[in-house]
Amino acid sequence: MWRYLSRSITRTLCDAHNVNAVQACGVKHIPPPPSYDNVEFPERVRLRFLEKVPQYPGNMRPPKMMKNLKFMRGPETLHNTLLHKQYGIIALGGGRLRWGHIEMIRLGIIRKLTSDRIFAIWRIDPPWQPVTKKGQGQRMGGGKGAIDHYVTPVKAGRVIVEVGGYCEFEEVKRALKLIVHNLPFKAQAVTHQMLLDKEINEKKLEKENKNPYTFKYIVQNNLGGCHNWISPVDKRWFGKHL
Repeated sequence: MWRYLSRSITRTLCDAHNVNAVQACGVKHIPPPPSYDNVEFPERVRLRFLEKVPQYPGNMRPPKMMKNLKFMRGPETLHNTLLHKQYGIIALGGGRLRWGHIEMIRLGIIRKLTSDRIFAIWRIDPPWQPVTKKGQGQRMGGGKGAIDHYVTPVKAGRVIVEVGGYCEFEEVKRALKLIVHNLPFKAQAVTHQMLLDKEINEKKLEKENKNPYTFKYIVQNNLGGCHNWISPVDKRWFGKHL
């Protein structure tokens, strides 16, 4: 009977891939399945709580800031790949995340993807950019309003959250899509292979294009005097990331 119980307990731990629990019970370390040999778990498995308001040292007065659309325009050049090469959510356009959106992401992943074999990490900063607002019914003028809330600006292609572990994309796809629909800008649940295929397709379309008069060529050569009516953003991104 004891032999049967010990085997059943070990089998349950193997199925859950709970390495910490297995080591605590004194059982030998159980390696991951062969298909997940390249998976590395981070130090913190669950998403950490992000503060609603940034903390300033001493008696420092919270600074105010302009809107600064440059924080949302253009492509993301740094945090645009998946570190663990599994799954995540990327932004398809620029926007700003409030603390409520960040908490929605955290609770959605914790409630629907809570498991010892799945991890999630943030790829964005806590809200840091102040947004000011005046009270209702106030007259024009009087200086800049008081700080109403803080946001996190996001550019197109930015990885917002990353998910991985001993799981397939179909297991986390539904939960990630529910989060995507509630974000204030267009986003997509992707895999590492989807990002690679997207990059290959863009290069393929650019290479196979037989029309020499692309928007980039027109802007760079000022055909038709287009510099007189296009925006400075078009001169830099050539019709993309508006």
